[in-house]
Amino acid sequence: MKQLSTKVTSNAHGQDSSYFLGWEEYEKNPYDEIKNPNGIIQMGLAENQLCFDLIETWLAKNPDAAGLKKDGQSIFKELALFKTIMAYPSSRSKIVLAAGSTSANETLMFCLAEPGDAFLLPTPYYPGFDRDLKWRTGAEIVPIHCSSSNGFQITESALQQAQKLDLKFVSVMDVLKTRNSRTAKSPNEFMSFTVFQRSRLTRFSRWSNILQRRNGCFGCDKMSSFGLVSSQTQYLLSALLSDKKFTGTYLNENQKRLKIRQNQLVSGLEAAGHLLDTNTFEAELELWKKIVYEVKLNISPGSSCHCTEPGWFRVCFANMSEETLDLAMQRLKEYVESTDSRRLISKSSYERIKSLRKRTVSNWVFRVSWTDRVPDER
Repeated sequence: MKQLSTKVTSNAHGQDSSYFLGWEEYEKNPYDEIKNPNGIIQMGLAENQLCFDLIETWLAKNPDAAGLKKDGQSIFKELALFKTIMAYPSSRSKIVLAAGSTSANETLMFCLAEPGDAFLLPTPYYPGFDRDLKWRTGAEIVPIHCSSSNGFQITESALQQAQKLDLKFVSVMDVLKTRNSRTAKSPNEFMSFTVFQRSRLTRFSRWSNILQRRNGCFGCDKMSSFGLVSSQTQYLLSALLSDKKFTGTYLNENQKRLKIRQNQLVSGLEAAGHLLDTNTFEAELELWKKIVYEVKLNISPGSSCHCTEPGWFRVCFANMSEETLDLAMQRLKEYVESTDSRRLISKSSYERIKSLRKRTVSNWVFRVSWTDRVPDER
């Protein structure tokens, strides 16, 4: 008797991706400064924790919002009984809230595509999109293969190549791929990271226009029941986002701190030096395994992001403290230094053995030739 659906038992979820495998290893042995200092440091979580202190300060100054109160009176019961409405009418558009980006992305797919429809998505892209956008919706992703030679920008030829497949295309979803990537380069090794800028919000405006033309917000409103945000959370967020002075300060400070953290990562990678042995995906995967299991850093190989060039890795750096990032870079540097030392020892040993063999053969030839001579020749 069949117990589970084919959707659940199929490989479409992408759970066997190296991205998810890295997460599994992290969850078995998570780093903790006090409890588990030798654990795996999480560098695969795209979460910005750099300005938590600003939010905590705001909460301390706004006890009503934090305590679910209005004019000093508790509104907990009112919020608990409130029927959550996800779309709020405004003069220009509607806002639909979802419980995280995974829920939001999947909701968009359900609203914009039929099963079998395809979305063109530039590479490299977040490995979770294979799950978030495809698994339950039945939509397809067709990669637009981009090159590091031009900063992974979409080219006309790459777009045309992707469109050759016999599929129904809905749109080019470059809005989901942040285009302000910068590259940290150490000798023969590349790692990428992202710094979000205000100017990139224009991409969300373009995406919003697509939704409006297709009456997408109406559909998202109907679909939002499957990714609800609690009314208590909505109340708190509404109060926080309505504080224009706070949001302005937060955005400016967040940008500064991201830039500082970016420089910290770049410096660490440059100090670490060369990592990749050969420019192949096999070498990339071997290096990834060593970084996860030996160095104990959870990063993702570029191949899991559908990158067509070996040697790229997805690294998150805003989800940890400055000290933890320093430790991660120190671990990486020590690994490279120990690897280089082993290579030197191995090379030295090889040269000694080679020299010894040469001398041994020469001596043996000399002895044999000497003993083979007749007495008068000696």
